[in-house]
Amino acid sequence: MEIVLRALVVFCFLWLVTRAIGRSTLGELSTFQLLVYVTMGDLIQQAVTQQDYSVTAGLLAVSTFALMTVAIGWVQWRFPRVRPVTAGRPVIVWRDGHPIEDVLRDERIDVADILVSAREQGIRWTREIEYAVLEDDGKIAFFTYDKQQEGATDTSPQT
Repeated sequence: MEIVLRALVVFCFLWLVTRAIGRSTLGELSTFQLLVYVTMGDLIQQAVTQQDYSVTAGLLAVSTFALMTVAIGWVQWRFPRVRPVTAGRPVIVWRDGHPIEDVLRDERIDVADILVSAREQGIRWTREIEYAVLEDDGKIAFFTYDKQQEGATDTSPQT
C-alpha cells in the first residue's frame, strides 16, 4: 500500500509541475505525457534491475499512474468544466498581425517561436495572420486573412 501512496504523491506532483511549466515546448507529446512515460520507464527499470527488489512494486506504481491517467480522462469527459484545469485551454497569442505581449509572457512563449511555427505553415508575413491560437497541446493554429477580404475590389460579374 505504501507504493501506491508514493505513486499517487509522485503523480500529483508531476501533474502540478507540468501545469506550471507550460505547454509549448514538446510539440507532439504534451509535457505531462513525456513525464509520465519517463517516470514509468524509470519505475519499471527499478523493478526489472531489482533495485527495489520487487517486480510487484514496479507493477503497482505503473498501474497507479495508468489508473490516475484514466481517471483524469474520465473526469474530463464526465465534467467538462474540469478540463481547463486539468488540460488547459486554448489562448489567442496573435491578433491582427501583432503579438499579444501579455499572453505571450503568461505562456512563456517567445515571438520567435511563433514566427517559426508560422513559417512552417507557409505564412510569409506577420500581417497575413488574423489570429494565432496556442492550443492546449502546445501547437499553434494560424488563421490568415482571406485574400479577397483585404480591400480587393469586387471582381464578380455585374448583371
